[in-house]
Amino acid sequence: MADELFKALGDPTRRIILDELVERSGQTLFEICSRLSMKHRLTISRQGVSQHLAVLEAAGLVDSRREGRYKFHDLNTDPLRQIAERWPSPPASSESKENAP
Repeated sequence: MADELFKALGDPTRRIILDELVERSGQTLFEICSRLSMKHRLTISRQGVSQHLAVLEAAGLVDSRREGRYKFHDLNTDPLRQIAERWPSPPASSESKENAP
């Protein structure tokens, strides 16, 4: 799962899509495409955005739900939290405290 997560985060367009979902969750493909085009001046096809969303979904970063004929996309930060918890900060040693400025 971590490999899929890092692959998903490795692409700048996917990071922009995540930024847009942070700003406004529950967007359709059409809304995401419009925001990428108008706000970020990205010329990418709907199929291209759909493929990016599929990678983000596979990594668990985006959840989608269908309501009628619409498919809405929501950000899911749980995988990021799991990565952060995977490598907790080591406890501060007394030696590093002594050498602190």
